[in-house]
Amino acid sequence: MTVTSTGSEDAAAHASDAVMPPSAEHPWPVSKVATQLKGYIDRLGGIWAEGEIAQWNERNGNVFGKLKDVDADFTVSFAIWSSTRRRITAPFSQGDRVVAYMTPNYWPKGGSLTMVVTDLRRAGLGELLAALERLRAQLAAEGLFAAERKRPLPFLPHLIGLITGANSDAEKDVLRNAALRWPAVQFRTIHTAVQGDRVPDEVTAAIRTLDADPAVDVIILARGGGDFQHLLGFSDERVLRAAAAATTPIVSAIGHENDHPLLDDIADLRASTPTDAAKRVVPDVADELDRVRTARARLSQRVTSLVQAELERIDMLANRPVLRDPAWIIDTRAQETLRSADRVTELFTRRLERERDALGTARAQLLALSPQSVLRRGYAIVRTTGGGVVRKAAQAPAGTAVEVLIEDGQLTAEITEAHAGSPLHQSTHHGGATS
Repeated sequence: MTVTSTGSEDAAAHASDAVMPPSAEHPWPVSKVATQLKGYIDRLGGIWAEGEIAQWNERNGNVFGKLKDVDADFTVSFAIWSSTRRRITAPFSQGDRVVAYMTPNYWPKGGSLTMVVTDLRRAGLGELLAALERLRAQLAAEGLFAAERKRPLPFLPHLIGLITGANSDAEKDVLRNAALRWPAVQFRTIHTAVQGDRVPDEVTAAIRTLDADPAVDVIILARGGGDFQHLLGFSDERVLRAAAAATTPIVSAIGHENDHPLLDDIADLRASTPTDAAKRVVPDVADELDRVRTARARLSQRVTSLVQAELERIDMLANRPVLRDPAWIIDTRAQETLRSADRVTELFTRRLERERDALGTARAQLLALSPQSVLRRGYAIVRTTGGGVVRKAAQAPAGTAVEVLIEDGQLTAEITEAHAGSPLHQSTHHGGATS
């Protein structure tokens, strides 16, 4: 059998649940528990709460964090939506002590409770920290924290200026460790207040006094740590300005790792403790003597090696032939000169013989072509009295006076008869000449 209920019946059932308290027979559903819880929380409204920021995470303009009680181990989660975060211009981070206006916000479906912050202010030391941050930003903008303005410490200071509290452990640590490292080092100590309202004036005056002393090579400000509020005097602007204006290198040895004072940023060197300051300002005599011995040993070894190398070089040069027997090079060059002279004579003789042979050949050729050679074979040259050579019979008709050149002289003759034709085929009686 199926039973259906109408809407009016459901409403009546819910109304009866609202009136009736939950029991084992009539328990509330989880949704009702969550809804009732959200109603109770929403009626609380906004509240002002003071605490320390234990967690601070920014995501997409929103902030999610945790606020911790400053005296007890209680923590609540909070959220700052982006619209509120844009209105809060002051910087906040983990560790800040704040006063927050928060409204509880319960999410029924997830069962999580978050305090939504709509206003956030610094409280107590928070305002003081904010002032210090503003001073830090101002000094940084002026370049007083820049690394390039830091002055180097002297290698071995003869007189160290020390600003510290009277009969303090910090003073004892500096003096004892400095004496252990270099017994001859001297100090000029000025005792000042190291906490409280007197710190700025007394420390400023001490810095200026020691800086004006030309015998002081370096100034150490030493304090054995302490609570943040006790160190405020070393973040005072008067102390910082005096340290920045000093011409003598300054070492800050306040000895506080967390929330260190601004003097650490101004000083030329920051030491973690007064003991550390003594070790970094005063060299260790034993270490320096070891360095000297090492340097002397290395120098001696280097000089010995250099001298040995030069001696070997001199010995090598002395054993060269030119230095062992100076005449050797002259004899060698003389032999080379004689060989060169013999070679020149030989080449010149060969050239002369070749030219003589060529001249004889040319002379033989010239003699072979000379008319004198022809005359020796019985031939003659006939020339007219004008000097022209008679080559044809027509050139010397009868009655022409001619000159006949023979091997051993010259004949003068007159042509009595001339015949043309080859002379080898004519008899001698066909023509002639009288001389």
